[in-house]
Amino acid sequence: MIKTIKKQVLHYPQLDTVLMVEEFIRKRGGEFKKRSLWENLPKKMMYQTFCVIFNYLSESNKIAVDREGKICWIWDPEGVRKYLARPDLF
Repeated sequence: MIKTIKKQVLHYPQLDTVLMVEEFIRKRGGEFKKRSLWENLPKKMMYQTFCVIFNYLSESNKIAVDREGKICWIWDPEGVRKYLARPDLF
């Protein structure tokens, strides 16, 4: 049995902050590792807040980290709909 340890978050990020990080990763994905991504964001935030956003994006399968540690945007709902509509794929 695997237990998930939940850390207590003192401050959840605002929606506009999450969207800003998403947009930045979409445009500049594959260029930065986690810490350098945080340092290059257009709006400064606490690292703990960034980690909450990063964990959310990672767990919702919107981003992926490659072997070098670089972050890339992988979420593509239009592509998923296209493949789900094909009857030869199931």
